[in-house]
Amino acid sequence: MRLAVTAPTSLGRAVRRNRARRRVREALRVEIGQLTGAAGHDLVVVARAPAAEAPYPALRAAVRAALAALGRGKDQ
Repeated sequence: MRLAVTAPTSLGRAVRRNRARRRVREALRVEIGQLTGAAGHDLVVVARAPAAEAPYPALRAAVRAALAALGRGKDQ
């Protein structure tokens, strides 16, 4: 699985954007490691403002929920 994490400039200055990207990337790394059947997919994630400040367990729970929602897409 290929993964891209972006953060819009409206999120703030570079330090805040980079922090949000790092936190989301790490949460995705942990959760995707537990995901099966992800090979051959590309995933683009846009970090939003709460990602920079949310507690890490809450961020992981949000990522887990988002990945679960992808598994329940229109095809299934």
